[in-house]
Amino acid sequence: MAFDIAQWIVKIPVLLFAITIHEYAHGRAALWLGDPTAKAMGRLTLNPLPHIDPFGAICLFLFHFGWAKPVPVDPRYFKNMRSGTIFMSLCGPLSNLTAALLAGLLIRFLPFPSELYLTVVMWLILMNIGLGLFNLLPIPPLDGSHVLENLLPPRAAEKYREWGRYGPIIILAVVLLDNFAHTGILSRILIGPMFHLAHLFAGDNLFRLLPLLR
Repeated sequence: MAFDIAQWIVKIPVLLFAITIHEYAHGRAALWLGDPTAKAMGRLTLNPLPHIDPFGAICLFLFHFGWAKPVPVDPRYFKNMRSGTIFMSLCGPLSNLTAALLAGLLIRFLPFPSELYLTVVMWLILMNIGLGLFNLLPIPPLDGSHVLENLLPPRAAEKYREWGRYGPIIILAVVLLDNFAHTGILSRILIGPMFHLAHLFAGDNLFRLLPLLR
């Protein structure tokens, strides 16, 4: 496994930023909808430490794939559980896509000739888009699964929840296959949309600066 320490010095804080705003957005949306659980448990914070999942962090270093500790949410506080859950679930990915848009505007309009600056904004756009799109996949326990479950009719949603217990196993299996068997499953699903969206945000400067991410 290639390990460029200079790149990881930049990638680690960028990743912490991405997962922190993602989980904070979930907690803030839940509070806005009436659920104080995240705030009461000290998770409504922009401090990344409470959001770090140790095993997820280890997987990040080993497989370039990891996850944060989900913010606790109790949908029973929502006036409408289905629509509230959909809104709360979407707020995490949307926070990442918003951060990516801002980074893209910096790349497009303010490409200062500083390698560190350009490397940071490039990782900001790619990591935030990657995290946002990955979480929109309708595989439990990702955010997209909560959206789909609450769009389905009740009987279909119940069957989907039953299937959902295998979701983490499916995700882990796909990641292991991608890393050790080089199947490229996630790449086929995510890389195309990720770079299309990044190019939409950042313009042609995106591809000019890609060699910085060696």
